[in-house]
Amino acid sequence: MSARTQPRRGSARRVLLPLGALLGVVAAAGVTVVALRATGGPECDGTLPLKIVVTPAVEEVVRGAADDYQAAQPVVDGKCVQVQVEARGAADVSKELPTAQINPPALWVPDSSMWAAETQRQAGDQGADAPRLDISDPLASSPLLIAGSTRAMTDLGWPIAPVSWAKVVDPKVSVTLSDPTTSTEGLATLAVIRAQLGNPDGTPKPELIGALLRVGREALPSVRDAFGKVVQGADDAPVFTASEQSVLAANRAAGSRRVVASYPEEGTVSFDYPVVRVSRPGEQPGTAKAAEDFERALRTDHTGRRFAEAGFRTADGKAPGGWSNEEHGVRGDDVALLGTPSPEQVSELLGTWGAVSLDTRLLAVLDVSGSMAEKMSDGSTRIEAAREAALTALGMLPDTSEIGLWAFSTDKKPPNDWIELVPIGPLGEPIGGAPRRVQLQKGAGGLPGLVGGGTSLNETALAAFRHVQRDYDPSKINSVTLITDGSNDDISSIDLPALISTLKAEVDPARPVPMIMVGLGEDADMDALRQIADATGGKAYQAMEPQDIRGVLLDGISQRRCRPNC
Repeated sequence: MSARTQPRRGSARRVLLPLGALLGVVAAAGVTVVALRATGGPECDGTLPLKIVVTPAVEEVVRGAADDYQAAQPVVDGKCVQVQVEARGAADVSKELPTAQINPPALWVPDSSMWAAETQRQAGDQGADAPRLDISDPLASSPLLIAGSTRAMTDLGWPIAPVSWAKVVDPKVSVTLSDPTTSTEGLATLAVIRAQLGNPDGTPKPELIGALLRVGREALPSVRDAFGKVVQGADDAPVFTASEQSVLAANRAAGSRRVVASYPEEGTVSFDYPVVRVSRPGEQPGTAKAAEDFERALRTDHTGRRFAEAGFRTADGKAPGGWSNEEHGVRGDDVALLGTPSPEQVSELLGTWGAVSLDTRLLAVLDVSGSMAEKMSDGSTRIEAAREAALTALGMLPDTSEIGLWAFSTDKKPPNDWIELVPIGPLGEPIGGAPRRVQLQKGAGGLPGLVGGGTSLNETALAAFRHVQRDYDPSKINSVTLITDGSNDDISSIDLPALISTLKAEVDPARPVPMIMVGLGEDADMDALRQIADATGGKAYQAMEPQDIRGVLLDGISQRRCRPNC
């Protein structure tokens, strides 16, 4: 039976809703749930709950549409429809929905189709019992902008010139990013940065990894934290990214223009607020009809005006009139848009972020044999190039990362062929009167003075692997990065077949220690390095030029999450 508004005659009884539904507000675990009243009038054989989960930014608009819908006293299949509107972040819903079996929503309005498509992809992998997601057209839109205090944005050229995305990845600019695994602002920003710094085949460029490491060190759980610093008057607060609507809403709440935003010259992505129908086996009869009817309520002209009043653009990007930078911090001009990432690209983006944001426990092992004094194409010695690349990567890691440093050549510290310059530990931890980060810089600075002797590759590789595995930390990514320019020339050491056999026997899938092996120049024994890396689930790279070394180190960092199964 279709929805109707007239009382139904016959033997059916009128349903009285419980007090909680009449009051309409339930707060639990920080999530607001609004149960809108199914007003009296029709006689029903019971209630038909219609759960709607929405991104918090559109909650008030959707609640207004629900009020309109509920006022008509909707009945479907003889049951009074009871609408419940729950506000939850799209990332949280996306994580739970593919496997949700208990009370999933009938409709979902996330702030981006990126989450909707990624959730649809994940649900498709869960089999017939998973909810089915059908993504409909957007309800509104709001472009992603670069935002900050007037002072911070003026320093970047605003409002004379638009602030470019290049500024977001510029190490000289104070920028904070909200976590892309928990916020759409962060995910959308990651997508734009990826478009600027990613390879066409989907692999990240070293510059992208470097930018994410740098920005990720100060990542915030939510963009609300970034807004808070600016609204409270911190002129030196970092710039950040936010939707146009959220900038407008923050300034309205503050009662004056506190936050200003720039529309990037390269283009941007837009939040698009699609309607997602979530159906599941065994859902209550009539749910599909009620969801269809309520979606129509979301698409009325009246609801469209509510979206405009709340600071949203139309689905095709048209802004309400009257916005100005001077008063609102935003403007209503047309905005150049970039393409929305595919579900596969979203998955790759989140994987890259997950890899660079994970804490690491790493032992860096550098060859200081005599050949490391040879010059490279830019005039620097091999050891100098390796040192500079290692220091660059070191500077991008957070203080919670645990790093240690070894140097090796034949008979460096008898009976061993390696010397521990700095023991593994947190970069921010004091050691010898200074933070470990400083001690590592000093240790790396002294590497050229250690050059001499032959290359004891095999014994050192085995010792480094065992050292990291022995004190394995399951809360971190444990690995070894070894840089060498030659081959094993220590005839008294373990040979390559025995080394590979030993490593394979000692590898523990529950305690993985992948070895990232970097060969410098054409004389590096890449066959041996590949065998060592393969035996431990790592990867071997060859760096022919000084600039290649930094690239391979950052690529190794970007793949930490999937090792040893990349």
